[in-house]
Amino acid sequence: MPITEKEYNGYLFDQLTLLEDIESVAKQTNATEVLDEIAIKRRQIERKLYQLPDFSVLSIINPCCLKLPFLFAKI
Repeated sequence: MPITEKEYNGYLFDQLTLLEDIESVAKQTNATEVLDEIAIKRRQIERKLYQLPDFSVLSIINPCCLKLPFLFAKI
């Protein structure tokens, strides 16, 4: 069953919350290997969560989108 972008983002935020909980314990126990793996997983999740839209697809819908990429930049 397809999910909406909002639902998918919710799942990604839930994953980040779990990583934060595990990271808290890993810091208390000085588990550096676990902290390194958490950093990798966090980057992978954030890459999915904060990806920019494909401007080539947007330009088919509205050609001005390529001229105004700052409209889609993260603030």
